[in-house]
Amino acid sequence: MLNALRLAIRNDLEAPEEARRFGSGYISGVLALILGGCALLLLLSQQYPALFSVDDLAPLRSNPIYIAAVQVLALMGFVLACVNLVLRRNKVLGFTALFLVLLTTTLGAIGSATLPRAAQVNLGVDWFVLNLLFKGFLFVPLEKLFCGDHKQPLFRDDWREDLSYFLVSGLFIQVMAFLSLAPSMAVLAHTTGWQGLRDAVASQPLALQFIELMLLSDFMQYGFHRLFHQIPFLWKFHAVHHSARTMDWLAGSKMHIVEIIGLRGLTIIPMYALGFSQDALYGYIFFVYLVSVWVHANLRFNDRWLAPFVVTPRFHHWHHGIEKEAIDVNFAVHFPWIDKLFGTYYLPGDKWPSGYGIGGHPVPKGYFQQLVYPFKGEKAQAPACTETPPAA
Repeated sequence: MLNALRLAIRNDLEAPEEARRFGSGYISGVLALILGGCALLLLLSQQYPALFSVDDLAPLRSNPIYIAAVQVLALMGFVLACVNLVLRRNKVLGFTALFLVLLTTTLGAIGSATLPRAAQVNLGVDWFVLNLLFKGFLFVPLEKLFCGDHKQPLFRDDWREDLSYFLVSGLFIQVMAFLSLAPSMAVLAHTTGWQGLRDAVASQPLALQFIELMLLSDFMQYGFHRLFHQIPFLWKFHAVHHSARTMDWLAGSKMHIVEIIGLRGLTIIPMYALGFSQDALYGYIFFVYLVSVWVHANLRFNDRWLAPFVVTPRFHHWHHGIEKEAIDVNFAVHFPWIDKLFGTYYLPGDKWPSGYGIGGHPVPKGYFQQLVYPFKGEKAQAPACTETPPAA
């Protein structure tokens, strides 16, 4: 029965484009499912923090606003589910969303339970939900307002696949943070004589530290990023990210877990080793968290005034472009002049790429297939364009 329900939900989510048009009940059904699921997961995180929450969010879970937000999400999910039931012939999304809302209200009435300490796994369920809602509510409206002539459906092809990457990085945030910080902690343990330098760095004005972090991080990530393009074995990990054929706010989450840990682990070593203050580090981490979404988003505006100074979406979209001219260009994260310095800058006029992805599209579809793809024995395909780009 559960398998039949799963297939029914999947079939409706992957309905033909004509069955997903505005007014068909598709959008309301998907949104109801997402909001109902978010409400349930946030409630579980509050009532069973030993299993579903990260320790850093404990003050947020105890705030009355938290449970009020859960109730608002459940109410919105209920209303949208009713809209789906009225408009759509296939009502599986609406009924499933109603079940999630009902389960949320039932568990809320029952109250919380305390689990034994040994049972604590600390999956970042609440982090995943809050992260999804924050980015979604911020960038989806921006993409609708500033997409220019390049309009894309909200639930485009492969959105569920990219959401899987979003989910995994959110659920295992603590594990990945531990693995990413391990090299920096080892360096700190063996460089105790650097304390004078660290104190001097941390005593600088916060704004100056922030600029230094941007420069330091950009040079580090430029080198790391370029290596992943030039070494065939590493390219197979990075090819997962480049396999995205649609660029939007969700596409930036599509990264192989090995690349995430390697990128974070190596690029943050200088930040910790040099002793930047905690406020500067946290501020920069939040800034780059937004930048990673910004550069992948479907935001098409006149960037001529901004492009010479900072990385814009068009600059990074050319890094993902399927044209030959887009191969191995635009590696910088913040400052385009770094690419100019190393001869990898490409930003033609006001043009955008005609398409995205890798020539031949060698990366398989599906999260788990892409997870094992780099470890397979086939010869790694270079990030070259081997087909005629699609028409704009």
